[in-house]
Amino acid sequence: MCLHIRMHQEMDLQDGAKCKLDGEQPTGWATPASSVRRSQPPALRRGRGAWPHSAMAPRSGPPDGGWGWMIVAGCFLVTICTRAVTRCISIFFVEFQAYFGQDYARTAWIHSIVDCATMLCAPLGSLISNHVSCQVGIMLGGLLASTGLILSSFAASLEHLYLSLGVLTGLGFALCYSPAIAMVGKYFNKRKALAYGIAMSGSGIGTFILAPVVQLLIEHFSWRGALLILGGFVLNLCVCGALMRPIALKEDRKTAPGLLEQEYVPEAQKQDLKRMSICSPLIKAWSHECLCYCSWKEYDFLLMPGFMVLAVSVLFMAYGCSPLFVYLVPYALSVGVSHHQAAFLMSILGVIDIIGNITFGWLTDRRCLKKHRHFCYLFAVGMDGLCCLFLPVLQTFPLLVPFSFTFGYFDGAYVTLIPVVTADVVGTSSLSSALGVVYFLHAIPYLVSPPVAGWLVDTTGSYTASFLLCGFSMIFSSTLLCFARLAKKIKRTHLRSLTNDTHSKHHIWTNGAIAYSVTGELDQKDAELLSVDTSSYSNR
Repeated sequence: MCLHIRMHQEMDLQDGAKCKLDGEQPTGWATPASSVRRSQPPALRRGRGAWPHSAMAPRSGPPDGGWGWMIVAGCFLVTICTRAVTRCISIFFVEFQAYFGQDYARTAWIHSIVDCATMLCAPLGSLISNHVSCQVGIMLGGLLASTGLILSSFAASLEHLYLSLGVLTGLGFALCYSPAIAMVGKYFNKRKALAYGIAMSGSGIGTFILAPVVQLLIEHFSWRGALLILGGFVLNLCVCGALMRPIALKEDRKTAPGLLEQEYVPEAQKQDLKRMSICSPLIKAWSHECLCYCSWKEYDFLLMPGFMVLAVSVLFMAYGCSPLFVYLVPYALSVGVSHHQAAFLMSILGVIDIIGNITFGWLTDRRCLKKHRHFCYLFAVGMDGLCCLFLPVLQTFPLLVPFSFTFGYFDGAYVTLIPVVTADVVGTSSLSSALGVVYFLHAIPYLVSPPVAGWLVDTTGSYTASFLLCGFSMIFSSTLLCFARLAKKIKRTHLRSLTNDTHSKHHIWTNGAIAYSVTGELDQKDAELLSVDTSSYSNR
């Protein structure tokens, strides 16, 4: 056994000498001047246990520009064709109710199913994007959404609309929405919030333009002709998909597991393996099992406490925001506002939504606010909740206009920050899967809240109870996240005290198993406090 270990040591020295003759740094040795070395654990900085650079950086850094702006443009068009069109479906609400002679609750299911299918199938969109291509997923989604809208123009009952406009169109939107948003995060880092602000502003711009256009189409071509024209418009999603070029990789990602098996396991654990007298074949088998286990950890962020709190907060936020987009126009009509003025309220909400997207995106990229993105997000959600609480007392068009301004601005703000906050919690490598889960969590509230609000309107004869429920739901979402962030701050205070204890810090990061379990409980900001690159231990 001693001879066997000595042969391995000699082979390591020969590999290092060969790299040195070629003018290269020996594999596994850290470059002292590099930022990679500074971010590694103390035990791995000494050289022999260091990770190879190619394994630590499976892809090149986000370019923060270049073709990334075309990705932003493509995502901008995707949000117009998905979220803006979904919002404009509320303009058809009165038409559907009058044509089919149904009550508020049954008619509201149409909008609920569209939103629910879009969010419920978001993980499917992420799956196709990860394993096939983002371009293929978005083009396929565009075809499905267009087909659903065209078939809806021939609907003879609400059940027909549930399937065509609800399920089929929503499924198509799902295949487009989350992959396009995740692609922006892969191209931007320093200007991520600004890029998301521009991309997500498509929802507001689309609402501002499409709301009066859809109203005119209904007046001139009836609701059937309007849906047929929207079906042709949504085909532009296929063009958007063609823009989603995958980001170029520096090295073949397939080689990273091989490098991990060859370098990390034998080197970092060599001293322990000597003492335990474990033979080399067993080491290889153990390392291969670890690699297979890590391949199943694509969704390990689901067990992160920070993500769990964010998920619960998103559930209540989604429940509060969905009914307002469904019932704003019917509510305005019920208090005596004309059809054109009611549609104009949606246009105002949409254009101010744009300002919220861009300004909050730009502000939260500033150094002074970048570390407070979570608080900016919960502040925006809380302000929208307050707007909903005051809506029942606003019963004239001049009073509803300021409401549309305020609600639209903060709606654009928190919508922009959803992917940014998610990326801060789980990291960029898991962003596509995490966004799929986050938007999946929107599905249940989007499905339930509009019919519940409609049932309250049918039961009470007014919109007051519905809007109050929406407001309290969003305020609870904001409060929950606020308390969670305060608890996180207390935890970081403990971590700062840990960083001052050199012995404790060394004890954690010199043991790969302990380091892996610790990084599973940390987000990116916690890792910075411990001065360690968590991607070296877990591919989150």
